[in-house]
Amino acid sequence: MFTMNNLKTLVLMALLTGVLLFVGQFFGGTGGLVIALIFVGIMNFVMYWFSDKIALAAMRSHEVTPEEEPELHAMVDRVVAAAGIPKPKVYISDNPSPNAFATGRNPEHAAIAVTSGIRNLLTPRELEAVIGHELGHVRNRDTLLSTGAGTMAGVITFAARMAMFGAMFGGGGRDRGNMFAQLALILLAPIAAMLIQMAISRSREYQADKTGSEITRDPLALASALSKLEGGNKRLKEAGVLNEQSENPAMAHLFIVSPLAGGGFTSWFSTHPPIEQRIERLQEIANEMGIGGYRTS
Repeated sequence: MFTMNNLKTLVLMALLTGVLLFVGQFFGGTGGLVIALIFVGIMNFVMYWFSDKIALAAMRSHEVTPEEEPELHAMVDRVVAAAGIPKPKVYISDNPSPNAFATGRNPEHAAIAVTSGIRNLLTPRELEAVIGHELGHVRNRDTLLSTGAGTMAGVITFAARMAMFGAMFGGGGRDRGNMFAQLALILLAPIAAMLIQMAISRSREYQADKTGSEITRDPLALASALSKLEGGNKRLKEAGVLNEQSENPAMAHLFIVSPLAGGGFTSWFSTHPPIEQRIERLQEIANEMGIGGYRTS
């Protein structure tokens, strides 16, 4: 289904592509840009192809069978049946941070992981809503989208750095326009690329909230879960009990709630929208479904 979130993602991807083409044309290094595209593209392709193994290893997750975790598998079974996608492998991460993530290059090669912390915090209904959100990412193929956005942002940053080194050491040998304009572009292009990339990530979180709500038909359970998860992560962070896996910046974009998210200006650089805005949108979805009040049990 084509939604406003999908339209926003499309516009942002087009804008990121425009920044890439403008940077390439401004610096006049078409050959260098192609080399950067190949180099960064290969790295991101490897990350994309092995995304499940990399993420699961980083979070020290172990696969569980239906015999070991019948209730968790039953939740996943119900969600995939409603979503119409293949069942992913199911993992548990022995981690105090209440969180969850899904990964994999496509629905046929996907995995979902929940932390021990999230299972201790949420009710079964809330946990199933979280699983719906994560498998919404899988159904929407967000790993592919994030890989594409990351590749373009990486090429822009690479090209800007090469231009900076060229300017520092007198490379190029030909006039490439106003020096101040060139310096401004060197400094601002990577920031612009990062801002657009983060905006794309936030739009996919909104879309996963919506897709998950449509799958489980329980948006308010997800809203309640998000509120609990934010509060739980905040308390653990203040107590200093989160481990390095919990606060790994490379993993932050995968979690349903980012432990690195901040407010104010820093939210522009966040992979996730503010929890309050996500809850507000989920309540709007609930109203459209004719559902009222939190349902957390």
